[in-house]
Amino acid sequence: MKNLDLQEIRKKLDGIDARLVELFQERMRLCCDVAEYKLETGKAVYDGKREKEKLEAVESMAGGDFNRQAVRELFTQMMTVSRKRQYQILADHGQTVDLGFEEIPFLKTEGVRVVYQGVEGAYSHGAAIQFFGEQTDMYHVPSWEDAMVEVEEGRADYAVLPIENSSAGAVSNNYDLLIKHSNYIVAETQLAVTHALLGLPDAQLSDIETVYSHPQALMQCSRYLNSHRKWRQISVENTAVAARKITDDGLKSQAAVASEIAGKLYGLKVLAPAINHNKDNVTRFIILAPRAVYCEGAGKISLCFEAPHKSGSLYNMLGNFIYNQVNMLRIESRPIEGRSWEYRFFVDVEGSLRDGAVQNALKGIAAEAASMRILGTY
Repeated sequence: MKNLDLQEIRKKLDGIDARLVELFQERMRLCCDVAEYKLETGKAVYDGKREKEKLEAVESMAGGDFNRQAVRELFTQMMTVSRKRQYQILADHGQTVDLGFEEIPFLKTEGVRVVYQGVEGAYSHGAAIQFFGEQTDMYHVPSWEDAMVEVEEGRADYAVLPIENSSAGAVSNNYDLLIKHSNYIVAETQLAVTHALLGLPDAQLSDIETVYSHPQALMQCSRYLNSHRKWRQISVENTAVAARKITDDGLKSQAAVASEIAGKLYGLKVLAPAINHNKDNVTRFIILAPRAVYCEGAGKISLCFEAPHKSGSLYNMLGNFIYNQVNMLRIESRPIEGRSWEYRFFVDVEGSLRDGAVQNALKGIAAEAASMRILGTY
């Protein structure tokens, strides 16, 4: 080995690489022929049984554990690229994978009913106004799940739910509702959130003993609130509910963390403005409808899948995005009820359902996952 010349080794590698490229291109030409055959016969692009057999066969040809695993990974990616090209050919001929979604020219926002959680003055109310306009028929319900049920059972056309905040992160329980109910994300809106400490008109900061708000709002204002060590912090279902409670109870010792709009609505005084520590505090709200529809030009897809409970399964799932050059925007995990230490993954990606690469990635995940559901594209 000591007598080997590095340049000579590299020259040999270059020769092997050139042959590999030539063989790969020949393989891709044959894959195009396969796509033409599938066009004529209607046969599905993805054949899990065939791919499993192929991977086992090529893996057995390699010597040594490292090479066997490497060959499996290499051919897994090659077959992914092959499927991607086949989906592109099918799309060029006007055939796309039916993922169960209907494309519509625009989202209807006039003459609709919109439901949100909380009471008037809640941030969800503000997000609904921001997206649909003040003249829209809106009403509120006690819980986020109630809002989902209203849409699911046809009493509302849309529900507005918070899904994540730039300071406090995911609104975890609402991710669970996306799976529990059969509504679909059709749009999103981002609302700048500024929390104030609100009290009765005759209250002073020195009077406060107890502060009420939604857990997310308390978290977003934790630095300010925790600096007042004697204050008790109590969670309620909504920031506007907290504001209304202060008015209803009429106690100077109580305060609420809510918007200044809620304060005006319920006749409260601002004891301290803008107490959230992140001044760029933004909450992303999703708009949910009962039908699986998307508007022309939709470029974001939300999905959920359960990975098999074995080593490398999540890596393999996400590899479907990598191999197809699909950009992942966000991933969130939630425990699966009744199955300790097993998780469900919520993922947002860029792309269109009509794109061959996206279809390939989604079909790959669907084939490998214990379960997968597209939550919406918008």
